[in-house]
Amino acid sequence: MSEKQMSREQRRKAMEQEKKKGKKKKTSTGGWMKRVIMALLIIGIVGLVFGIGLFTYYASGAPELDEELLRDPISPTFLAADGETEIPFFTSENREYVDYENIPKLMENAILATEDNRFYDHSGIDFIRLGGAVIANVTGGFGSQGASTITQQVVKNSFLKFDKTLERKAQEAYLAYQLEKEYSKEEIFEMYFNKILMSGNIYGFGTASEHFFGKPVSELELHEAALLAGMPQSPNGYNPFNNPDRAEERRNVVLSLMEQHGKITTAEKEAAQAIPVTDSLLPAEQRPAPISGEYTAFMEMVESEIEALDSDISLDEGLTVYTTLEPDVQKAVNETMASDIFFNEEVESGLTVVDTKTGAIRAIGAARDYSGDVRRNYATERERQIGSTIKPLLDYGPAIEYLDWSTGKTLVDEPYRYQDGDQEVRNFDGDFLGAMTMREALYRSRNIPAVKTLNEVGADNAKEFTQKLGLDFGSIGESAAIGSPGENINTIEMAGAFAAFGNNGIYTKPHTVTKIVFRDGTTEQVVAPESVPAMKDSTAYMVTDMLRDVLDPNISGASGKAAAINGLDIAGKTGTTNFTAQEFEDYGHPSSSAPDIWFAGYSPEYSISVWSGYPSRAGAINTSNDERLLAQLLFKDVMSKISSPDSGRFQQPDSVVEATIEVGSEPLQLASDFTPSSRRSTELFVRGTNPTEVSEEFVQEDLDAPTGLNAAVEESNVALTWNYGEVDDVQFEVAVEVDGSRSVLGTTGDRAFTYEGLEEGRAYTFSVTAIREDQRSDPASVIVELRAAPEPEETPPPEDETPPEDEAPPEDEAPPEDEAPPEDDGEGNGDGNGNGNGNGNGNGNGEGNGNGEAPPEDGDGEESPDAGGEGDGEANGASVPPNNGNGNRNGNGNGNGNGNGNNDDGDE
Repeated sequence: MSEKQMSREQRRKAMEQEKKKGKKKKTSTGGWMKRVIMALLIIGIVGLVFGIGLFTYYASGAPELDEELLRDPISPTFLAADGETEIPFFTSENREYVDYENIPKLMENAILATEDNRFYDHSGIDFIRLGGAVIANVTGGFGSQGASTITQQVVKNSFLKFDKTLERKAQEAYLAYQLEKEYSKEEIFEMYFNKILMSGNIYGFGTASEHFFGKPVSELELHEAALLAGMPQSPNGYNPFNNPDRAEERRNVVLSLMEQHGKITTAEKEAAQAIPVTDSLLPAEQRPAPISGEYTAFMEMVESEIEALDSDISLDEGLTVYTTLEPDVQKAVNETMASDIFFNEEVESGLTVVDTKTGAIRAIGAARDYSGDVRRNYATERERQIGSTIKPLLDYGPAIEYLDWSTGKTLVDEPYRYQDGDQEVRNFDGDFLGAMTMREALYRSRNIPAVKTLNEVGADNAKEFTQKLGLDFGSIGESAAIGSPGENINTIEMAGAFAAFGNNGIYTKPHTVTKIVFRDGTTEQVVAPESVPAMKDSTAYMVTDMLRDVLDPNISGASGKAAAINGLDIAGKTGTTNFTAQEFEDYGHPSSSAPDIWFAGYSPEYSISVWSGYPSRAGAINTSNDERLLAQLLFKDVMSKISSPDSGRFQQPDSVVEATIEVGSEPLQLASDFTPSSRRSTELFVRGTNPTEVSEEFVQEDLDAPTGLNAAVEESNVALTWNYGEVDDVQFEVAVEVDGSRSVLGTTGDRAFTYEGLEEGRAYTFSVTAIREDQRSDPASVIVELRAAPEPEETPPPEDETPPEDEAPPEDEAPPEDEAPPEDDGEGNGDGNGNGNGNGNGNGNGEGNGNGEAPPEDGDGEESPDAGGEGDGEANGASVPPNNGNGNRNGNGNGNGNGNGNNDDGDE
């Protein structure tokens, strides 16, 4: 019993201990929670105090409110590339100011629904909108979405710089609160209504209403008010005159916002959205004259570029904008666009001039007459295919970059069909030229090698290469290789891409603005894009060197000769597009017609891209005459005017080497000594890829030397003759050396040559060499010397002496040994001197009689049938040195036998 009681007692104590432990645990957990809450509270208080202190610090630097600045916009200042010359463009004058009481409720509702729906409920800062912006900024990065109210926009546009920083936001909030304290909501709305930039130099909704609709705001309909309310977000982008489709899309967004915020009904929204924007715009003939001048097209690009910046910048608040414009270059472009280079009044052109090194746009040629309200900027349009100007960008540039091709890469121009279909690829002339280098394929602009090259490169590599040059060609099929990609580009983008070839592969996006200085004069924002490597310097130079040949007037088949400028290092590419078969039928164009003619070229200083054609495809350029040269001629005219004498030349980098290759070899081989000139070409290679093997295709044996060279002298003339086998296409070079001076007398296909003008006492060495193309034989030679005849000594005989008989020996005396007659039946008497030339032809001079049948012992020729009698021999009696030959044993016969000369070969 006691044990049970002890057990119950123990259980009771155990339960009490458990309860105490539980209380301790609860107490412990609660303590930690209190500590965490207390820590957070302290951090919050510290953060709040810090935030208030920081806000106070930033707010203390805010400028004072100035009513003049609040109500009136401040025009910007634009400076040319030199940083000093001011560009006249527009001012903020002639505004249509509207008082609040004259602003229709419809217009106010459209603006509030779009910009600040709780405008009348907040005190300058919309904390609900601010919370949404904070969430967006956390997820998308600081500055990704704004929360500015109309009050804040008025403050920001009047006093503050446009950077997205905490300091500016703090000052904006502080000044907005101050503005709400000093001005009524109606006054603030009036400031915004009349101050906001709408488009160009149009400020305020009242001015915009008159400009676009030709009526005051009080007469605007719902769809018109909604259109104007949406424009401030992108003043130029939503200009309904220039961009009606974008303007209509934005208007419909505003109408949806008005319905969302209860300003209009769904039926009203749908009825307004159904009305085309263009229905109520002013007709073209009634529209006010837009800003016009020599810099208009360029300055419109400046506006668009500033508007597209990732910054909250407005042109109406006293900015100083540094541009890339070179006024002298723009003047030259304007002169060219107004010149008589154009062959009729209807054809149009657009062009862009870009700095090769920096990508800065120096001038724009928008059209021949860029004035009036309805105008087209052909330089910025992307409606036209670019033809063969795409080849270095999409085909050959990537082939060098990714495949290490040489400029001498062998490509075959032959019948070929697209791999993704059964359509035949055609060249412009319908012909095929066979094997050629990549260089030749490019300067001749052959289509089939280009398509083959793109297939080797691959669409992915081609797309990557062009994207690095700032180009978006969309989908890339095989036909893109010759100018038909999925998307088109304009002259600005093309000039910028070609500039990278001339800048060692470094690309800079074409731009018109370098920096912006805000109204305080010290705060500035550099907006010029950074330069980036787009390709290897070897690729850039090798493409450039090939494109030089496009303009070379000395190269047959070069397609861009009309653009060449003497003394200026230029590379470039032509381009021509085609009509479809249906268009030929619809418009009745001749088969030689083309809708577009392009030329893109660059020097070390400038890159220029030119388009020429008609406003619509109903017009056509005739490519069978000089009309096809229009783009080249415009390029040449502008480039000639703007280039400096010291623009320099493109320099070959160390990554590129040269080698003379044999054209058509595959893989490429070095040309041999026997490779004909027509098959030799000096080409460029990426260092380390140049060939080392020499071609053996044209290795030939040496030509044989002429034989039997003979020199026959008659008075001061010498007749050369020689022998040679029957070999095709062999010529003979005849040369003479006198007193150590050698000269070539001429080249002949005959086996004979006559030289006139031998002089006594001089030795002549004549040589004959066989030649065929680059081959030469060893020479055959003979020496000829014309000696002066010796004068006989006149010794008078003694008076008492009888002159001796002629020199016949006495009958009873035998002749000397060397004069003994040969042992035959013939007899003869005579005096004569026999001389033999190198070939042993002896002549005897003298008189004698004789009959003989046998030939001379030492002769090879035939004896005269009538050996007796008198006559002069025809052997070269003047040849030197004389042979020791004997004359005709039968006296002065015309024997042609060879004497026993010492000169065995007859070459001396």
